[in-house]
Order: sequence, then C-alpha cells, then structure tokens
Amino acid sequence: MTSCPSQAASPLGADHCCSASSPQPSSCAGEANARADGLLVLADGSVFEGEMAGAHPPGGIATGELVFNTVMSGYQEVLTDPSYAGQVVAFTYPHIGNYGVNPTDAESARPWCEGVVVRDLQAMPSSWRCTEDLEHYLVRHGIPGITGVDTRMLTRRIRDFGSIPCAFGTAGEGELAKAAALALPTDGRDLVSTVTTEHPYVTGNGPLRVVAYDFGVKAAMLAHLGAMATVEVVPACTPSAEVLAREPDGVLLSNGPGDPAALDWIVGAVADLLGRVPLFGICLGHQLLATALGGSTYKLPFGHHGGNHPVRRMLTGQVEITSQNHSYAVDMRTLQGSEVTHVNLNDGVLEGFRQPAAGAFGIQYHPEAGPGPHDAWYLFSEFAALMERSC
Repeated sequence: MTSCPSQAASPLGADHCCSASSPQPSSCAGEANARADGLLVLADGSVFEGEMAGAHPPGGIATGELVFNTVMSGYQEVLTDPSYAGQVVAFTYPHIGNYGVNPTDAESARPWCEGVVVRDLQAMPSSWRCTEDLEHYLVRHGIPGITGVDTRMLTRRIRDFGSIPCAFGTAGEGELAKAAALALPTDGRDLVSTVTTEHPYVTGNGPLRVVAYDFGVKAAMLAHLGAMATVEVVPACTPSAEVLAREPDGVLLSNGPGDPAALDWIVGAVADLLGRVPLFGICLGHQLLATALGGSTYKLPFGHHGGNHPVRRMLTGQVEITSQNHSYAVDMRTLQGSEVTHVNLNDGVLEGFRQPAAGAFGIQYHPEAGPGPHDAWYLFSEFAALMERSC
C-alpha cells in the first residue's frame, strides 16, 4: 500500500485556473519578450536549437521524457492532462498559443508536464474566450518551454527512435547532455501518487452513484459522469473495502500517468472489486483493469498522443476518430476470457475490451475527448446502462 500524496489538487478545486494566492492572469494582449537562446538535447545526443519560453527552469535545465502530440488545437487541455506527468510535450502543430488560455478549458488545477516544446509560441492570441496568453500561463505555473525548435525534424526523430529522455534550457550543451543522459523515462515509475487528489470530494448530481478513482482524472471525464451520477472522487490509495462501503452503483478507474506495471498496489484493489460492482476503466484505468484480469502491458515506441486516431468498433464495424494520450498498452494476447471491443487501425493496438462475467469494460482512448472528437461519448451511456442493469 502506498501512502496518499500531500500536494495534488482536485481538477475542479479552487485552483482550477488560478487561486487567490496565485498572481492574477495577464491580459491576452501580451507582448513578445526578449528570449534567451536555449538548446534541447536528447539522451541519444541529438541537439536542437531554440529560444527559452515560459518559466525559467531551476539551474537553467529542465528534464523529462519527450513525447509528441499531434493535436491542432486544444493545447491547454493537453498541458493540463495529469497523464503527462514526467513528460515533456512537443507539439507537432507549428503555431501554439493562438487563442490564449481560459479557465473553462483546463482539465486539472494546473499543467502537470515537465516542459513544452513548440515551433512558434504566439505572443498575441486572439479569441473572445481568452483570459491570458499561454506564455504568462506557463510562467505562472512554473512550466518551462522552448520555442523556435524544428519540431518537424524532432517529431521524425521520436517517430523513428521512440520516446526518449531529454534536457533543455540555457545551460551549456555539455551540461544538458549530461542531464539528458540522467533524465528518467516513465518506465517503472509510480507517477500516480504525484497527481492524485489528497482528499475525497463530490461532484455531479445525477441519479446514479459512482466512485471515481483519481489516478489523474480529467475535468471533462467528471463532467460526463456528473450528468448521470453523483460522483465521489477518491485518492488512488483508497482501499477497495472503503469503496464498497460507499455502496456505489459503479466505479470508474480514471486515466493517469506513468507505467501501469509499477502500480501493483492499485491492481490489488481493482482485483478485489471485480464481480462486486460494475467497473469502467479509461486509459491507465483500462490498463490496470486488464492487469487485474491477468493481462500484461508493454510500452509503445512513441505512444499515441493526438486527437485523430482511427479506431474500429468491433460490434458494428464503425470507425471512430478518437482522442488519445498513452505511452503504454495492453497485450491483447494475454487478456484471456475477455472480448476485444475496439482496435486501433493505425497499428493494431488493443483499444477496448469487456469482461461480461465481471461486469467490467475498459477503453484505451479518451471518450470524454477534451480535446478531440465526440465519437465515443456513447461509452458513458453504456456505463450507465451497465450500472442500471446491475442495480
């Protein structure tokens, strides 16, 4: 059993965008600041030139596992997705920050990524919804970034050789190379404990009762659940007995960061819930559910991070365009006794399964979108139907 963290905040808490103790958001009519030269160095020795943006990293060096995301919009939702804890996000779309940021689009209390890499960070956003420009938002939350990077070449590097630790900042190339070599990948790391809520809280007012395990839950996910249920969000370390004592109609296993193979302390609780209450796992929750059923997981070369991945729904043959953010996947060959429900058409990765005998199903992609298409919203209705049949 792992102890609960002491610093993570609810995605719907008072600091959803800015708290009373935080500096107030700046105007969207920002001005470009003079930028210091910076370098991005990968653990394989590759070097990319750019200019520093966002917050100044301690000691002039920021590190993390570098991944790319292909969304053309929705950068605020991406940056505030807790699933990016431990990672540096490189956006393939060249212009980031065009429409600024606003409180509504945040998926959690703050950005959780270790840094941001872009081709062109816009200093003068234009949108009637904008309350702050992206760079001031990054500064306010202490997130470093680097702009002016050749993200096309960078993306090809990651695509060909896989996600890789990196370092970027104003330090010299030699220092950055050493930092990149020492930077930790997400393999074998429990990052859930860094992002989960410290205390239970309740959201939504629907007629059903749902307990949602917060492994890094997103606000859009809770909004969908809240329309059909009263949702009690609980820390990741909550024992299964405490969940069952709440007498829920169903349990959500949320998305979250890191390697599912490092989370045995969560898998045990999920295994205890199997067959006793309907379960719906999303992303990391899907992987943990599969593990509790005897399956195993593996790391994808560069992950699925974007808003346009085609997935076939096996029941109907329909192709859904989906929002995805995961570096790990379930090996469908190890998932005995379960029915495959969804498959990724790009690479054949398992995207969904169900286990009728246990009253459980999992989805690897993000049906709540945020950002992304709405093709998969029906899955929340399927969860509601499963709970109603079990009542």
